[in-house]
Amino acid sequence: MVFWSEVWPYVVGSVVLGGIGAVGWWLWRTDRRVRARDRRWRQDEVVKAGRRTLVEVDAMTGTEFEELVADLCRRDGCTEVRRVGGSHDNGADVVGRLPDGRTFVIQCKRYAPSSTIASRELRDLLGAKVHFQADVAVFVTTTRFSRPSERFAVEHGILAHRDHLGLWNNGASLLALSRVNGRGQGDSRHRARWKQAYGK
Repeated sequence: MVFWSEVWPYVVGSVVLGGIGAVGWWLWRTDRRVRARDRRWRQDEVVKAGRRTLVEVDAMTGTEFEELVADLCRRDGCTEVRRVGGSHDNGADVVGRLPDGRTFVIQCKRYAPSSTIASRELRDLLGAKVHFQADVAVFVTTTRFSRPSERFAVEHGILAHRDHLGLWNNGASLLALSRVNGRGQGDSRHRARWKQAYGK
């Protein structure tokens, strides 16, 4: 009896500590499982996004296309990304900050692949760049530039036509695309296939 009265606080303390340890271990395991599921879900979403074809992009609404572009920016580590497109968007649809700290303004045009982008639309984007005091102007479109508009874009460092969008959509980063800007819109065989497909 005397022995138990001396030992019982230690026994109870051990049981309580064991219980706390078991609960802690269970919470830790649950947290790991939840985080693992979240990681798998995010990886699956990245894969799904990478498998999204330009045909699916062509079927999007203008707003959905702008949201896609904003999501691609976030995927590439851009911050402060927000969609500003609308009736009074001042020539911009998405604005934000690149991973290197520079600000950007994006104009999104979801046109039929057979259309071409005229130079005036690029001039509007340059106006938006000034209005938003952005460092970089990006023109994301589902179609191609006309020859004059392509020259204008290269001269003013503006990205990107449909081919660039396909690369970006499939995993290339926005900053990586800036290094291939001005390389034209495919070789002669590519342009011939384009004309055959879209009649342009």
